[in-house]
Formats: sequence, structure tokens, C-alpha cells
Amino acid sequence: MGRKLSGRVVIATHNPGKLKEIADLLAPYGIEAISAGELTLVAPTETGATFVENARIKARAAACAAGLPALADDSGLAVAALGGAPGVHSARWAGKDKDFARAMRLVEEKLANAKTPEARRAAFVAALCLAWPEGQEECFEGRVEGTLVWPPRGTQGFGYDPMFLPDGFERTFGEMSAEEKHGLPPHGRGLSHRARAFLKLAEACLG
Repeated sequence: MGRKLSGRVVIATHNPGKLKEIADLLAPYGIEAISAGELTLVAPTETGATFVENARIKARAAACAAGLPALADDSGLAVAALGGAPGVHSARWAGKDKDFARAMRLVEEKLANAKTPEARRAAFVAALCLAWPEGQEECFEGRVEGTLVWPPRGTQGFGYDPMFLPDGFERTFGEMSAEEKHGLPPHGRGLSHRARAFLKLAEACLG
């Protein structure tokens, strides 16, 4: 069991989509979430080679700056045929203006020569890291496998959601409601990569 989280926590992200998903996941546990943006915290440079490393960097920085426990997410799309790219650079592929339509086109262009269904296999991966100002940390990772579709479908979610079709489903993440995508048991399936990482975190640090 990890250290228990209670009271307030800083969500170490400036991404409104991630902020909403994480705040929704925390709400049933009575945790008061405040964003790094609300506290005008400066986002640290993400120099990690893995999702866990980058989540740890963001959580540590926010916890130290705010003097509160901080929860950070680092997540992205990993395409096997592209050697795991865009991976930790998923947001960078969208550019400074966060144009994920362009990022999805870039993925599709790089897969243009893919001749087999297996080449379109991909996974969404999320790492969640909790850090306390005193230095303790707890990190968890979740993963969901699927296939990339083209053209993208749906306007829900954010990022690469409209082109990701999770295994066992007929609709993309972009076609699913927030409850369908990351609703937790007993009402939801805990389907998304972030929900799966959060379930591990909740078992160790919440409740």
C-alpha cells in the first residue's frame, strides 16, 4: 500500500482535457483538485525518456512549488510500426498550437505504406505520479490496446482519441462519452489508459 492522499491535490497539467478527466476521476474520493494553471505554476521541461519519468518530473515540480501533494499525468500514443512513436512526444507532434488534427494526419502519413492490419496496431499509455513536498512518490501506469482508424471518427475526448479504436469496441475514443471512456466500476468499465492507471493509484493511495 502506498501513502494515502487526502485533502487538496495539485493537478500538474495545463491541458484542459487532461485536467477534466483527472478531476472527474478524483471527485468520488472527496479530493479537492486545483490545477497548476490556477496556481500559475511554470511547467517544467519534460526530459524523461518514458511516460513515468515525465510524470515524475511534473509531479515533483508542482509539489515543490505549491507545497501540496501533486498528481501528474504523462500519456500518449505508441504505434508499434513507428517504433513506439509518437510516444512521449505525442503532444509535440501537435505543435505549439496543439493542432491534433495535424498530428493525426502525420501519424497516418507515416503509416501510409503499412500493408497489414497488424501495422495499424497501437496503444494508449498513461503514467500517473503522485508526489508530496517531502519527497515521497507513488507512480502507476495503465495501457489500452487498439487499432488506428482513418479517417478519424468523433468529436469527444481530445488528442488522438478520434483515430483510436480500443480492442473489443466498435467506436473510437472520440465517439465515446467521458463516462464510457473513463468511468470507473461499478458504473463504468475503467476502459481508458488513464482510468486503468488511476484504478491502481486508487487502490494504493485513496479510500
